[in-house]
Amino acid sequence: MGLHKVSDGTRQAYDDIYSTPISARKLAAYRVPEHSSDPRAVAAMVEDELALDGNSSQNLATFCTTWAEPEVHRLMDVCMDKNMVDKDEYPQTAEIESRCVHMLADLWNSPDGETTMGCSTTGSSEAAMLGGLALKWRWREARRAAGKPADRPNLVCGPVQVCWEKFARYFDVELRQVPLEPGATGLRPHQLREYVDENTIGVVAILGVTFTCDYEPVAEIAAELDAIQADTGLDVPVHVDAASGGFVAPFLQPDLVWDFRVDRVVSINASGHKYGMAPLGVGWIVWRTADHLPEDLVFRVDYLGGDMPTFALNFSRPGGEIVAQYYTLLRLGREGYRKVYEACAASARALADEVAAMGPFTLLYDGRGALPAVSWTLTDGAAAAGFTLYDLTEQLRTRGWQVPAYPLPPERQETVIQRVLVRHGIGHDKIMLLAKDLRAAVDRLSGGSTGAPESPAFHH
Repeated sequence: MGLHKVSDGTRQAYDDIYSTPISARKLAAYRVPEHSSDPRAVAAMVEDELALDGNSSQNLATFCTTWAEPEVHRLMDVCMDKNMVDKDEYPQTAEIESRCVHMLADLWNSPDGETTMGCSTTGSSEAAMLGGLALKWRWREARRAAGKPADRPNLVCGPVQVCWEKFARYFDVELRQVPLEPGATGLRPHQLREYVDENTIGVVAILGVTFTCDYEPVAEIAAELDAIQADTGLDVPVHVDAASGGFVAPFLQPDLVWDFRVDRVVSINASGHKYGMAPLGVGWIVWRTADHLPEDLVFRVDYLGGDMPTFALNFSRPGGEIVAQYYTLLRLGREGYRKVYEACAASARALADEVAAMGPFTLLYDGRGALPAVSWTLTDGAAAAGFTLYDLTEQLRTRGWQVPAYPLPPERQETVIQRVLVRHGIGHDKIMLLAKDLRAAVDRLSGGSTGAPESPAFHH
């Protein structure tokens, strides 16, 4: 009879994952390991650590996509090796990007959707910064042509997302952030005259205020700027930050005039990975016409195999998210987007009704007329209620819910609020379970505060 020897390598290949050498020690954190390890074991160890993260489906703080169909996962896998910037090597992926730009231009009522200018980005923050740069360049060109100084640009806005603060700091622009009026949740048109001057590169209007989820009145803001121009001669453009609302308003509020139907709107940014329902890592910006994107901002590179124009804050990036965005636009169509967000909005309204009936809360936004979301504050203040919203956030975390508590921007910073976003993949049943846990948490807090620290978070 022949003798057969089982090699050590063969035996190790059948070892249980949790008996392999890497499972018997802490994973490396500061130094690359000397030796290779079983891929099954490494993946299992990393997955074990990732299990300590929160459950993304219970993260009601984020606007970002947390659920996707299996087909999206498959397309993302197909596109792992596609570099979006290399349009010569991956021309069909570039064609898909172009189709998305044209579809969005049409969705936002571009005056010439077939020849419009736009591009994908890594998210709405990068898209916003590109829009801000175009505003700055056009303002500077106009000032220089008129023989005037161009060294003190400013940008006027209300309670914007932090990306605009980054833009102002990184690109040397004064951010004139208009404080909130009592009872207001965003910029109001009559406030503009005090802040706009000859150095204003533009006004940012928000379609989906990060803090409260309602819309700023874009058409009214533009009308006030028309009146300012009639009185002073100042011609100030509007950029719409539609990071969230750009994929909601066309379907839930189709008659709302906020986009390129408003003549003063020169550019719009949106986040594909928020209410666009694409995976994390894609945003969009579209300009009214090509001349609103100064040629000086466009770089042309030829070392990737062809003459390729590029306008971005980074260079190499994956194409999968863009392909997934295209899939979602094709898969759902206008009918599908409308149905999804009608369902989300109905769940948001139901939650708002539950919150209003609980007693200690006053709704700031009830899920009607803007994003599928709800925001509220304590009716009689923290002292009268006996607890704070930070206490409530802490209590909800015991059930896995991530519901943010944070103060409103100046000059309403004394008002602390909570916010829930209802996204694709968060069904009515889950929202009703949240309402049940919210009510139970309020009951537990009837005895007073738990002393939870004031740690504002999650307002992204």
